[in-house]
Amino acid sequence: MEIRTLFFASYKELLGTGELCVHLPDGATVSDLVSALRSRGGAFTVLPTAPAVAVNRTYTHPSSLLNDGDEVALIPPVAGG
Repeated sequence: MEIRTLFFASYKELLGTGELCVHLPDGATVSDLVSALRSRGGAFTVLPTAPAVAVNRTYTHPSSLLNDGDEVALIPPVAGG
């Protein structure tokens, strides 16, 4: 299945892209997606193992199942004051 993966703010700057299509086997979870991204090496290794994630614009857990065509946003931590 194909997952549209979006990166924002510091993740986008670090990875040099705001979007990436990732192919995963059926039955994959958010955690599997993050592992697949981290296994690409380079800048991808700085992604946390359990980042804040939204699937189809709804925050979700790492164990959530993905479906073909899902849009997954990895959201970096933000600080404010």
